[in-house]
Amino acid sequence: MRILTAPEAISHTRHVCYHCGEDCRDEVLHADDHDFCCDGCLTVYGLLKESDLCQYYTIDGAQGISPDPAFYTNKFDHLDLPEVHGKMIEFTDGRLTTVCWYLPKMHCSSCIWLLEHLYRLHPAVRSSVVNFPEKKVRITFEGNALRLSELAALLARIGYEPYLSLDDLSGRKAGKWNRTRLYKIGIAGFAFGNIMMLSFPEYFHLGQNTSDQNLRTLFGVLNLALSLPVLLYCAADFYQSAWAALKGRYLNIDAPIALALTCVFSISIYQLATQTGPGYLDSFAGAVFFMLVGRYFQDKTYAGVSFDRDYKSYFPVATSVLENGLETRKPITALQKGDQMLVRNEELIPADAVLQSPIALIDYSFVSGESQPVERRKGDTIYAGGKQKGAAIELEVLREVSQSYLTQLWNNEAFTREKDDAGKSLAARINRYFSLTVLGIAAVTFIVWCFVFQKPETAFLAFTTTLLVACPCALLLSSTFTNGNLLSVFSRNRFYPKNAHSIERLAHIDTVVFDKTGTITLPDDAEINFAGDPPTREELVMIKSLVGQSSHPLSRLLAKHLADVPASRRVLSGFSETSGKGMIAQWGALTVKVGSANWVGADVDDVGEPSSRVYVSMGGAVKGYFTIRSKYRPELPETLSALRKAGIRTYLLSGDRPTDREVLAPLFGQNALLLFNQKPGQKLDFVRELQHEGRHVLMVGDGLNDAGALRQSDVGLAVSDNINNFSPSCDAIVEGSQLSLLPGYVALARSGQRIIRQSFAISLIYNILGLSFAITGHLSPVMAAILMPVSSITIVAFTTLASNAAARRWLKN
Repeated sequence: MRILTAPEAISHTRHVCYHCGEDCRDEVLHADDHDFCCDGCLTVYGLLKESDLCQYYTIDGAQGISPDPAFYTNKFDHLDLPEVHGKMIEFTDGRLTTVCWYLPKMHCSSCIWLLEHLYRLHPAVRSSVVNFPEKKVRITFEGNALRLSELAALLARIGYEPYLSLDDLSGRKAGKWNRTRLYKIGIAGFAFGNIMMLSFPEYFHLGQNTSDQNLRTLFGVLNLALSLPVLLYCAADFYQSAWAALKGRYLNIDAPIALALTCVFSISIYQLATQTGPGYLDSFAGAVFFMLVGRYFQDKTYAGVSFDRDYKSYFPVATSVLENGLETRKPITALQKGDQMLVRNEELIPADAVLQSPIALIDYSFVSGESQPVERRKGDTIYAGGKQKGAAIELEVLREVSQSYLTQLWNNEAFTREKDDAGKSLAARINRYFSLTVLGIAAVTFIVWCFVFQKPETAFLAFTTTLLVACPCALLLSSTFTNGNLLSVFSRNRFYPKNAHSIERLAHIDTVVFDKTGTITLPDDAEINFAGDPPTREELVMIKSLVGQSSHPLSRLLAKHLADVPASRRVLSGFSETSGKGMIAQWGALTVKVGSANWVGADVDDVGEPSSRVYVSMGGAVKGYFTIRSKYRPELPETLSALRKAGIRTYLLSGDRPTDREVLAPLFGQNALLLFNQKPGQKLDFVRELQHEGRHVLMVGDGLNDAGALRQSDVGLAVSDNINNFSPSCDAIVEGSQLSLLPGYVALARSGQRIIRQSFAISLIYNILGLSFAITGHLSPVMAAILMPVSSITIVAFTTLASNAAARRWLKN
C-alpha cells in the first residue's frame, strides 16, 4: 500500500473518502487508488486490508466511521485495574471472558458485518454478536491473550469506541432514548404545514393574472425546497429498508411505500417543471408525516409489550440456601449479596458467587460453548451460567441475579435451531406474497388509467394511493401485538414461553408426552421405607451425604426423609452421577453406590412393584433398598381429561420402573402408551418417531434427564418446583402448581392464531374498501396516509382486547 505525502496528495478536485464517505476538506491521502480524508480512515482501511476484510466496503457503500482524532494510547488502561475489570465483564472462566458494550456509532448493516468479524482483526477474539436495535455487541475473547483495555482500543481504532460510564461499574445502564424519529416527525410536520399554507391559493384556484402567476411559481419553488428535507431525511428509513430488502432479493412492507413516495414526488417535479400544475408536494409531505407518526405509535406500543415481558416476568427457578446450617429454598430473584448457596451436581449457578468449598468442577458450556469443565478452588469467583459437575458445593453470592442475563442464557445461540425459523410463522406465510399482490394491483390500475382511459395524471394518482392505502403494516402488526400481549398474559399465569415462535408452535400441538418423576408427581411428598439390613448411623450419614449431592427428585426425597441424619462435611472423592442410573463416590477407601438395581449390582426382579426403589451398596455389597411411593399432583386426572377432550393424545415416558401402572393407565386412557425404564436417548428417539408420524409434540419434563427430548420436541416445557433445574433446551417454563392449566395454555395459544387470522380479515376488508376508492382515482395521497395509522390503531386495539378476553376464558383459576 503506497501513501503519497502532502504536496503530492493535495488535489483541487472534489475527493470523497473511500472509508467514511465524507468530503476530503483538507489534504487528501491516496492509497491503493483510493482517497482518504485523514490518517484515521487510512489506518482503518489498512487494518481491514491486512485482515482481508475489504469486503466491508461492498456491503452498503462506503459508510465506515472515522476514528475519534482525540483517541490516545493508554486511554483505556483503567479497564485493567482489578476493581474496574471485575465489574465491567459479564463472565470469565479464567480462559474466556465476555463483555457487552454499547457502541453508539453503530448505524448500518456494514457495521454489523464488521463487528461480527472482529475475530479476524485479532486472533484472541472468539466471537462477537451484535444487538443492532440496542447498538450493543457481546464479545467473547481469550482473557490471557487480549486485555480489556486492548479490546476497547481495537474497537476505537476501527471507529466504534465503546461508551463506558460509571453506570457500567454500578451495574445500572442509563436508558438511551433515540430521538431521531421525533426529529423526523417534527421536520415532516413543519414542512407539511408550510406547504399546505403556500398551496392555499391553489386549493381555491385564486389568482390568474401575471403577477399571481409569478407568485405561484415562487410558492412552487418554496414547496419544493421544503419537501427536499422530507425526501432526503425524513423518508430515508423507508428507502433504506426497501433497498436492503431488494439487495436480499425479497420485498418487505416498505417497498410499496418507497415506490409510492417516489411516484408522488416525481409527478410533482414534472408538473412544476412544465407548469402544468402545482404538484402533490403537500400530499407527499403529509404522507411521510402521518406514516412516521404511525411508526412511532407502533414502536412505543411494542416497547411497552417488550418492557412488560423483560422486567415483570421472571423464571420460576429457586436455589438452595443455607441459613444457620439449615437448607431452605429461595427464589433466585430474592438472592442477596452474602447469601450462602448450595449447588448440587448438574445444577445451574444462578448468580456470580465466591466458592466456599475446597474445590469445584464448573461446566461453562451454556455460556461460552466450551464443553471442557474448569476446575476452581476455594476463594475463586464463579460466574452465573455454569453448572457444577460433581459433589455439591457451597458458594457465597457476590452479586444479585441479573434477570436479563438469564434471558440471554436461555436464548443462547447454542440452543437455537430451525424450529425457531420465523419464516414458518403464520404472519410470514401470509405477508410473503402480499407486497407482490399490491404491486400487481397498482400496476394494473396504472395501465388501465394511462392507456385505456388516456389519463396519465389520474393513473399516477391512483397508482400512488393504491400503494399507500394497501400497505401491509396492519398485517404485520396483527401478529406482533397478538403474540406480544400473549407473552405478557402467559407470564402473569406463571407460564414463560421463550419467544413468540414458541406460542405459535404450541397452538399446533396434538400430542403431549409427560415425564413422570418430578413432573406429574409432587416433588416434596412421598411414602419412603427401607427394606434390607438396617443401616447403621454411619451408613445413613454416607447415604445422606451422597444423595445430598444430586438434584434428581428421588434423591431429594431421600435427603428430606433423612432430615434428622447429619450430612458429613468431608469431601467425597470420585463422585459422579450417571443420568437414569445412579451415583457413585469414594468414602475413604469404601466405594458407595446409590441408584438402580443394575447400577449397584443387585440381582433382583422388581418389575411390577408398586413403588420406586433406590438401592444402596457399600464396598460391593448390596445393603438393601428404599421404597419410594410417589404422590401425584391432585390436578392430574382433570388435566389429562381436558387434554383428551381437546383431541390431544397423551403419553408417559419414565426413567423409573413400571410402578403405579394400574393407577396411571385409567388416567391416561386405557389405550394410552405408558413406557418405563426409558433412558434419556430413548425418550428423544420416541419423540422423533412421533414427529415422523406427522405429530406435533409437546414434551413436558423436569429438565434433568429430559434435555434431549425437550430440545427435539416441537415445544419443550420444563416444570419447575423451587428446584434449580433450569434447562436452556426448553422452549417454555411452567411452575409446577400451574401444570393443571396446561389445556388452557394450549387453548389460549390456538385462540391467538385465530385472533391473528381475524385481524388479517379486518385488515383485508379495510384494504379492499381503500382500494375501491384508490383505483378509481378518488382518494388523495394524504387521506391514504392518514388511513394507514388509523388501521394500525384498530388492529392493535382489536388484538389486545381479543387476546385478553381469550385469556379470561381459558385461564380461569
